[in-house]
Amino acid sequence: MNEMNWKLSGVCHKFGDDIRHDNGLMPFKYVSDRVYDPDVLIEHLCEDERPDLRSRVKAGDIIVAGKNFGKGKPHVQAYIAMRRLGMGVLCESMPFLTYRAAVGCGLLFLSDCAGVTELVTDGDKIEVDFLAGDFVNHTTGVSRQFAPLPDGLRDMVALGGTTGVLRKWWEERKAAEAALAV
Repeated sequence: MNEMNWKLSGVCHKFGDDIRHDNGLMPFKYVSDRVYDPDVLIEHLCEDERPDLRSRVKAGDIIVAGKNFGKGKPHVQAYIAMRRLGMGVLCESMPFLTYRAAVGCGLLFLSDCAGVTELVTDGDKIEVDFLAGDFVNHTTGVSRQFAPLPDGLRDMVALGGTTGVLRKWWEERKAAEAALAV
């Protein structure tokens, strides 16, 4: 497994249920314009849902959300921004295609965290070990264990998502071809 930092410690940014991708996590304009530059996307993260988020978020902060996080068509722009910011996500549930998009972007996240929104208040100091599934709310002293991602998906996240997997494959292929050429 890659030497990725799987533990985040920061502020909880609590969201409710049914947070949409389009005009929730990211304004649709950046999806339709096919913007993938994380430095541009960061400035617009949750702009419609929570305009003050960008000015408050720091590396290590974690979005804690209810059911159906990232509903609608799963666009990757918000996940690209979150990953660049060093954020993670805990949610009670997310649609399958959203789950797949989060893995594909290399985002630290845990889904199927039943009751997680009842364990936090916006602004709590929390810590999550995404590799082990450990959750601690340092503000209240509450801790829980949630199921981590399966091993194969953790490997993909550790490589940075699908781009990292392809980069690794390409490097291994070039090395194998070089070895055969000798």
